[in-house]
Amino acid sequence: MNILDDIITYIRRIIKTPSDESISTNLLIDYINRFYTMDVSSRMNLFDLKTTYQFLTTPGVDQYNMPLYSVQQEPDQDINYYPVYQGFEDPCFVNGIPVGFYTQRGLFNNIYPKYFQSNLIAGYGDGSGGPYTLSIPSIANLSTPQNLPSGAAIMRGHVDITGVIRYADTFSFSDPPIGPVDGTSIPVIPTTSVESAVYFTSTGSNGTNVVVADSGQFLDSNQNLGLLMQPGQAPYGNLPLPNLYSDTQNVINYFTGIAQNVYFPSSIPSGLPIYAQCYYYQLGIPRSIQYYNNVITVRPPPNTQYVVEMTGYLSPAAFLSSSQGVSFAYMSEYIARGAARKLLSDTGDWEQFNQYEPLYREQEQLVWARSQRQFTSTRTQTVYSNRGGSGTFGIGNGLGLQ
Repeated sequence: MNILDDIITYIRRIIKTPSDESISTNLLIDYINRFYTMDVSSRMNLFDLKTTYQFLTTPGVDQYNMPLYSVQQEPDQDINYYPVYQGFEDPCFVNGIPVGFYTQRGLFNNIYPKYFQSNLIAGYGDGSGGPYTLSIPSIANLSTPQNLPSGAAIMRGHVDITGVIRYADTFSFSDPPIGPVDGTSIPVIPTTSVESAVYFTSTGSNGTNVVVADSGQFLDSNQNLGLLMQPGQAPYGNLPLPNLYSDTQNVINYFTGIAQNVYFPSSIPSGLPIYAQCYYYQLGIPRSIQYYNNVITVRPPPNTQYVVEMTGYLSPAAFLSSSQGVSFAYMSEYIARGAARKLLSDTGDWEQFNQYEPLYREQEQLVWARSQRQFTSTRTQTVYSNRGGSGTFGIGNGLGLQ
């Protein structure tokens, strides 16, 4: 029993429906996929699903979303985006060097605090809504926009996985989102999925705040140029700025700190300061990683491409055809009983559900026991253990790179 057809046959024996007349094969495949891709990874972390996730950093980019599976074609329907990994854990490496790993924001931010630089005067009002050329004085302003950082950069806005999926539903998949120049993508993404990192603020003639922020979306011609927006209320209150977008209009260059031809949503009185608020870092090789809200954050932000390796647990991929092999054949009966269990509960056949429940639990324990034998096969490390390789005074210990 090592292909999907065999699992389907076994489910039919359990639920006593030998043909398609009462329950179609496509429906059974749907139940199998639901159990395999959603329930298995949530019920237990299996050793066979433990793997290494590897990606390359982008210069100046400090936040990376967990990768998603592409849309898959199941019989009669699509399986939309879902995370490739269940989560991550130690050990983590950057270019082979061990680095610290955090899942609690408080601990991570205590080491790398995000202090907003406030009251930085970026320009002055002239009685209109724009255009304004705004310059953040904390960054070495260059007349020619760069494609690589010079050592320090402004942190950029970010859109999380929920926002990326919402963007893909309307446009096409892109992470980070590459906004069209007409700004129609800005109100598509929920405000709760946008983390702005740059603000330009002033006071209007009526005493209200006038605010422009980066949107976490980028210009398609240069992904170091962030689209500016007018922040709004949840759920979809963010709005594009007037007069659309281009490589010199309504965008912020994260490497130079210059935003050219910015149009505010309302007029700013003459002589009134326009303030910039942002936070920036000296760039370099990352020494710590945080995983929170399905987002991987590295500190310090990278100044070039680095290879990041993390220990992760795969979310199983869906079965797409009845002749497809099972990734781990020993799980076949467990998958069959789990899918049949979901179907029996949905149809309300509680008598048969209760009869087969002990057999399902038995299979789950057998699958879990196989992983436990692997998890417990390695001796617990002590200060006296022989760690192999570089020994007690290896790179991760002697040089204090944790």
